[in-house]
Formats: sequence, structure tokens, C-alpha cells
Amino acid sequence: MTTTGLIVCAAVLAVASAFGVWHRRGDGRLTMRGRDGEKRLGEAELGEGLGERATLVQFSSAFCAPCRATRRTLAEIAGMVDGVTHVEIDAEERLELVRELGILKTPTVLVLDARGRIVRRAAGQPRKADVIAALGEAV
Repeated sequence: MTTTGLIVCAAVLAVASAFGVWHRRGDGRLTMRGRDGEKRLGEAELGEGLGERATLVQFSSAFCAPCRATRRTLAEIAGMVDGVTHVEIDAEERLELVRELGILKTPTVLVLDARGRIVRRAAGQPRKADVIAALGEAV
């Protein structure tokens, strides 16, 4: 292999590694997107009523392994915090809502306040501590 080939190989590995680190850092992080705060979800969109204090909405798909772990985490949090409800929505069955909300991957978690306003969102599996912190903002 020539020196040029080694340099190209090293450059490709460096770029791929940097992309992997960047992608991993953002996966599951609870953030606020531009127009999320303007949107409100209610019983008509969710298929269930809102929680008294907050609602954790999870968009899942059938063959999504992180969705199962996210389901357990959110159900546990909803059981720990009074007035918080966990609603799981099958993304494949609700494509219109998925498109309207800009859901690009599963799991995606939305944290709603008592009025149904989106307070935070996470694309990917969020950490339990981050969800609890986001609930502090919602209630």
C-alpha cells in the first residue's frame, strides 16, 4: 500500500470516528426544537387523555429494540411521579401524526406539560435522569 493510500485510509477513519462520536452524543438527548413549544397534543392525537401534571409520549415501531427499553424506563418514571402518564404510539399506524411532528426515528419521546404543550423531545433512547429533569420543567 502506498503512502497516499495510508493517508486516505487514516482520513476516512478519522472522519467516520468523528461522525460516530457526534451522532452518539445527540442520540437520546432531550432538546427543544424550534416550533415544538407552539404545538399541543390532546386526547384526539394521543388516543388517551393527558396526565394531570405531564405526559410522556413515546413513538415506537414493532422491530425497535431500544423502544422496549424506553417503554420500561418511561413506565417506571410514570409510576414514580404522581400525575404523569406514559402513552405509547405505534409510529407505523399514525404516519400522519409522525409527519406532522417531524418524527424521524424510533423511539422518539415527547415530554408534554399538563396542557399538552411539547416541552422536550428526544430522538433515540433517553436516559432516565434526563427524562426526570425534563419533567421538572413540564410540571
